Amino acid sequence: MTTPLTQRMKDQLPDFRNLGAMLRTMVAANVLALLVAFAGSASLAQVGPHFIEIAALLEPVLLLSLGALALLRDVLAQFEYRIGAWLTWAVVVVVAICVRRVFGGLLPQVESSYWRDIVWASAFTYGELAYFRLRGRAMSPLLTEARLQALQARIRPHFLFNSLNAVLSLIRSQPAKAERALEDLADLFRVFMAENRELALLSREVELAGQYLNIEALRLGERLKVAWHTDRMPHDALIPPLTLQPLLENAVYHGIEPSAKQGVININVYRSRDEVHIDIRNPYYRDGGQHHAGNKMAMANIRERLALHFDAEASLGTTVGSDYYQVHLVIPYVTQKAGS
Repeated sequence: MTTPLTQRMKDQLPDFRNLGAMLRTMVAANVLALLVAFAGSASLAQVGPHFIEIAALLEPVLLLSLGALALLRDVLAQFEYRIGAWLTWAVVVVVAICVRRVFGGLLPQVESSYWRDIVWASAFTYGELAYFRLRGRAMSPLLTEARLQALQARIRPHFLFNSLNAVLSLIRSQPAKAERALEDLADLFRVFMAENRELALLSREVELAGQYLNIEALRLGERLKVAWHTDRMPHDALIPPLTLQPLLENAVYHGIEPSAKQGVININVYRSRDEVHIDIRNPYYRDGGQHHAGNKMAMANIRERLALHFDAEASLGTTVGSDYYQVHLVIPYVTQKAGS
């Protein structure tokens, strides 16, 4: 019997439009070409010229193959993994043959043939697909494990205890407000307990973040002020679920609670070209000591999930000013249509 931590997602082709996947493929191909040049050279002085000869055909095949696979990504994703892998191999082989036919006559010094090109293209394609398949299998359980780590990092006992106390204090005096708070709390925990393997709408994540801040405002009162800047927010963008909430929890826990004065959390969500940017800024107190240690767990968890979903195309950075702490999140602009 499989447990949630041992379940794996089904095999799927790599995202051929992902910068990380492209870079890994290009580096692997050129390293392999360098090894072939080294093995086929009688001296170190011949390695460079031999590598250049190989690269003269390799680079066009590599770049054209990646370009073709990027264009066909959505089409290939519609097939089951095995068929998609065969189609990927066919694309690479066809490109290799075409490049040999067009450029082969211009490079007579390169000792090769159609069959040798097909063998090399097939071997490399198989190796790359096997690598990405093993990488996906190795990382897929982390999606569930990351969810469990997120629960431990996010659902702090004091948050639940304080939230319930705040609701109890309103039941008699403001029953309608208490009811809304309980509904917000139920929505939050419903999302907390879900599998959360798929990407979620940015608009929904912003809504959940607002519900969380509404609950915190019950106990913090005027000490907590939130400034939303979402005029340029792409509502249809997809992001890893429960990305905003832990960042805002850190902002409240480390930026608002340590002081009796009013603190402002600024949240700016906008799209710039093909990227979604999320800025969260909160007050910063340099004498906070261990009060700031909890930032690392949430940040590491979010970085891990960004890498799982977007590889090298997403990033999370932090800036510490004299009196503020800012988190800057960059995510590729992906919609339901493009991600399906």
